[in-house]
Amino acid sequence: MTTTPVTPDLPRCPWCLGSELYIRYHDEEWGVPEHDDQRLFAKLILDGAQAGLSWITILKKRDGYYRAFDGFDPVKMARYSDKKVEALMNDPGIVRNRLKIQAAVINASAYLELRESEGSFDAFLWQFVGGKPKRNAWTSMKDVPATSAESDAMSKALKKRGFKFVGSTICYAFMQAVGMINDHRVDCFRYQEL
Repeated sequence: MTTTPVTPDLPRCPWCLGSELYIRYHDEEWGVPEHDDQRLFAKLILDGAQAGLSWITILKKRDGYYRAFDGFDPVKMARYSDKKVEALMNDPGIVRNRLKIQAAVINASAYLELRESEGSFDAFLWQFVGGKPKRNAWTSMKDVPATSAESDAMSKALKKRGFKFVGSTICYAFMQAVGMINDHRVDCFRYQEL
């Protein structure tokens, strides 16, 4: 697969500068509205794995996560045995944190139950922003909050449904990533595009 080269002179959010992988993620994925249930589930698991780490750490291991967690197939993940959890603990392609791995398994079951009762993970999650992206207008990254009333509500609702590693900060980062909140800086070329 060939990828188009990164255009270096475009104005971007400063957090992505310094790594081509980070720039490509910023330019192509971050803040793009996502509505596919399984991709939303995968992103929520990855954001939970990020807790206490930088996103670039998870981004570098993302392919390893997809391989290790069966493409984030929630049906398969919900059936993981203790033996599978131990195998994951020895997998260098992911962050080997027992609580995060166990949370991914728990979250797969919670996801399946939520989809059964609600019909759509997408609709359940997007309700916290009224079904459409919330557009902020930050001129400085220091102004971007770590949480919001929306992420607080999402976190509370997910925890009530049995999800783990879904605190408000994780939910806010998730909401930014999947386009529920446009937190690109106003001078970033992606701000107007999204």
